[in-house]
Amino acid sequence: MSLDVALVLGMLLLASVLFATEALSVDLVTLLLLVVLVGSGILTPAEAFAGFASEIVVVLASIFVVSGALQRSGFMDALGARLGALARGGPTRLLLFVTGLVSAVSAFMNNTTATAVLVNPVIGAARRAGVSPSRVLMPLAYASILGGTLTLIGTSTNVAVSGYLERAGFRAIGLFEISPVGVVLVLCGLAYLALLGHRLLPARPAEEPADDFQLREYLSEIVVGKGSPLVGQRIFESDLARMNFRVLRVQRGDETHLPDSRSRIAAEDVLVVEGPTRDLLTAQAKAGIRVRAEKRVSTRVLQSGAVRVAEVLVTPRSELQGLTLREADFRERYGITVLAVNHHGRAVHENLADLRLHVGDLLLVQGPADRIAFLRRHRDLWVLEEVEGALPGAGRGALTAAFFAGAVVVGGLGWLPLSVSFLAAAVLAALTRACTVEEAYKSVDWRLIVLIAGMTAFGTALEKTGGAKFLADQVVGLLEPGGPLLVLAGFMVVTTILTQPMSNAAAALVVLPVGMAAARDLGADPRSFAIGVMLAASVSLVTPFEPSCLLVYGPGRYRFSDFVRVGGPLTVLLLLVLVALVPRFWPLMPG
Repeated sequence: MSLDVALVLGMLLLASVLFATEALSVDLVTLLLLVVLVGSGILTPAEAFAGFASEIVVVLASIFVVSGALQRSGFMDALGARLGALARGGPTRLLLFVTGLVSAVSAFMNNTTATAVLVNPVIGAARRAGVSPSRVLMPLAYASILGGTLTLIGTSTNVAVSGYLERAGFRAIGLFEISPVGVVLVLCGLAYLALLGHRLLPARPAEEPADDFQLREYLSEIVVGKGSPLVGQRIFESDLARMNFRVLRVQRGDETHLPDSRSRIAAEDVLVVEGPTRDLLTAQAKAGIRVRAEKRVSTRVLQSGAVRVAEVLVTPRSELQGLTLREADFRERYGITVLAVNHHGRAVHENLADLRLHVGDLLLVQGPADRIAFLRRHRDLWVLEEVEGALPGAGRGALTAAFFAGAVVVGGLGWLPLSVSFLAAAVLAALTRACTVEEAYKSVDWRLIVLIAGMTAFGTALEKTGGAKFLADQVVGLLEPGGPLLVLAGFMVVTTILTQPMSNAAAALVVLPVGMAAARDLGADPRSFAIGVMLAASVSLVTPFEPSCLLVYGPGRYRFSDFVRVGGPLTVLLLLVLVALVPRFWPLMPG
């Protein structure tokens, strides 16, 4: 093994660890890889940055812009609002309708966006049908992921692999080339979920949000004595605040109000505070307060006509990711208070200011109704409430949908390159004001763009140094007695395993050069191996690390084991389907 091969393989191992631990953001890890590859002389600057100038970047960015315009205009919300009316007739019909709809939508839209815009309508439809949302939300996420196998643009992984093939001198993947296999995968997935999967899904009751966060145990009502040192103190800077208690409501005589940055404590105020009751009882003599320990505080006192309690979800492209509530100046930025956080099924109440936020975290918040309504259109946080009817701007969204459909037809028929047709749809969306230019730029997931472009260059480094051939020789030496099909199956399994610590696109781009090198060693068709690896990256459903699964983790009140129990057998089934179908549509041996 040469020094360059050892260096590249060591970087691959390090990158996998960093991706898995999230010690650094994926885009930063990718850029660091490029710096090392160029600095060590393994890649030239032109080779390292070639991916950023490719057509796949234009295609992906354009799809992000169109998807963002459809969402911001209210078109997707209006589509989701019709879900409840159309999906009547029992839990099985609801499940099939939901999964069928989202798989069709995600064939042309980022699966994370497709899941996100349907979470609220699905929860509402499930509750009206008397079905626990936990029986429907996981299938929603799974169907959105499988829907990405229906077309080339169904997922960024497909677009990235197609671009890699084209640069390697092979024919690019057609817009609907993978559709026949994708349809079989989706149908198998839906059949599994309807016949067996729904029996494995938990049926957790849809509780009152505050009750589900176990908030009652942390609410207390206190009376401020006349001689209390708290009198005259600003609420947010008071001794109570320094003891990590949050004042959620102030009752002064017959008047009740929410505290703000100017509010001060007065004698005889009755305060509803959140924090460990044991600590409050210990501090009551020193603070000059009386705890009404005999009175159990209802969470309903936290709401009124102008004040609401709501659940909000941290989105995949939220700027809050990795920040604590204190670092984000959460209360000042959004004008609402976080009462509790549900992180992967665990309710957190204490030391919230120092809690670091992650994608899929569910926040229980309290604040003015207008501030919570504002969040419904915000990119950082989405309010979990059902959308009623069409929203202003949905007409422009329908026009954008027409532009997008036109781009699919024009690009699919080959009248224009896909990059040009989708770019035209994005430009028309901005011209018709379905989104502003600023919103268009914000809609693009630049971290994913950097990841795909950078990992494409890393694949080049694997091939150039001989690292891909070295790994391929190990795999071929182990599995060659079983023939090319067994070798391909081995690479598919490796791909599904790698999608756990890293994104689907990154996993596919890492395995791709190795798999294609193994195909050459066997005399098989490298393009067939590439498509097999690409599709395998979209059927790994064992853990909830995929963004679509993270989005339903909190709202569905799932546990990690729920995904393993339901997604494990489904992943095995879909891999078997791929092993059977890929050689039929893309023969492994040329000629």
